[in-house]
Amino acid sequence: MRTPLIIRFYRALGPKGAAALAVFALLTLVLVPLLHLAVPKDSFFHVSDYTITLGGKIMCYAIVAVAMDLIWGYAGILSLGHGVFFALGGYAFGMYLMRQIGRDGSYQSDLPDFMVFLDWKALPWYWSGSDSFLWAVILVLVVPALLAFLFGYFAFRSRIKGVYFSIITQAMTFAAMLFFFRNETGFGGNNGFTDFKRILGYSITSPEMRVTLFALSALMLMATLALGRYLVTSRFGRVLAAVRDAESRVMFIGYNPLWYKLAIWTLSAMLCAVAGALYVPQVGIINPGEMSPANSIEIAIWVAVGGRATLIGAVIGAVIVNLAKSFFTVAFPEYWLFFLGFLFIAVTLWLPDGVVGLWKRLRRSASAEIPPSPPLSKGGDK
Repeated sequence: MRTPLIIRFYRALGPKGAAALAVFALLTLVLVPLLHLAVPKDSFFHVSDYTITLGGKIMCYAIVAVAMDLIWGYAGILSLGHGVFFALGGYAFGMYLMRQIGRDGSYQSDLPDFMVFLDWKALPWYWSGSDSFLWAVILVLVVPALLAFLFGYFAFRSRIKGVYFSIITQAMTFAAMLFFFRNETGFGGNNGFTDFKRILGYSITSPEMRVTLFALSALMLMATLALGRYLVTSRFGRVLAAVRDAESRVMFIGYNPLWYKLAIWTLSAMLCAVAGALYVPQVGIINPGEMSPANSIEIAIWVAVGGRATLIGAVIGAVIVNLAKSFFTVAFPEYWLFFLGFLFIAVTLWLPDGVVGLWKRLRRSASAEIPPSPPLSKGGDK
């Protein structure tokens, strides 16, 4: 009899992992929403709008970090262009959000404001159906997956890997950024999409919608962690690890690494796109800057800081770096990039296994320092 999927996920997570997810779910799906909606704003226990938005944004980044860890930590594929999949998901859902503005825009037109400003007379063909929520969800999943599949197929079939693969992913995201910067492409040019009003008829700035987006981000992060853990502990994950460590030997024993690498690469792109779709309505803007090569490099830094091939390390790295970014860009904006560079150098030199690796070493050291208890004599203590 086939084991139910939920039981297989539980076995993959283990008791501690399942308990941690349960606590996280209680915190993000029950406690934080209640403190935001039910507690008066002047109360010490009230969770502010800023905290909800920042938390939702960081959870979206954490999803991207886990997606990166799946390909880099477990498959040995270092992508420096994952920002393009994140942005494509944001643009796909942003098209729907722009259509939901309706005649509430500055020009009171059925066209998005940027199209009226650029003297467009009608929506381009690829905007057809963009006023449908279901079609937007389909675009979020299909467009990045299709790009990732085609790009990955030709790259992996050509046996491109290592630094060469990283370079061409950088070229991909840079080319996409330049394309979306152009006004004639119909994606808002340099300004991108902004001034969103509603989702499914509900105000995007209402406390209820803000909490809903926060909760959806938390659910997606938990689902991504559970799926990632299930995959890496399965036979599929063991083959991926073998491909990472000795691809030629894997081919010699009869496996085709192409399809394993392509599967995890495409899945990783789709996870990034979903994160982008959740990110855009929470921050209220999407523009080509999200595709910048620097953003994609930063994703890799999150994983390196937290610890590769740990999944939870990717989440920790994303949280640490983005909380630091929120602080430094306000308190010391001119020093943020210096801090980020120092952090990456420090991790490379002194924490090659990231924060999670450091924690494991400290635990092992603490265990080694505790002397074992002396055995009791056969007759017991006298």
